[in-house]
Amino acid sequence: MSSKTAILAAAVGSLFVLANAAFAADDANTEKCYGIAKAGKNDCAGAAHACAGQGKKDASDKEFVKLPKGTCERLVGGTLSAGK
Repeated sequence: MSSKTAILAAAVGSLFVLANAAFAADDANTEKCYGIAKAGKNDCAGAAHACAGQGKKDASDKEFVKLPKGTCERLVGGTLSAGK
């Protein structure tokens, strides 16, 4: 591996480290808000599927959207816990 390739690999690797740290910090300032997602607009896996964007109905109490902390309880229908 040439020194130019090594420097490029180190630079790209540092970008991934910085990106992961930014997302981790972002998770500390967000909360899962259940009961407000539109069909197909949920943020992550639910009880009935394994991927974001696969929610089948609007305002399902099992689907969530990540929002800044303190926002969910201010929304009509929003709750911090999943339905049964």
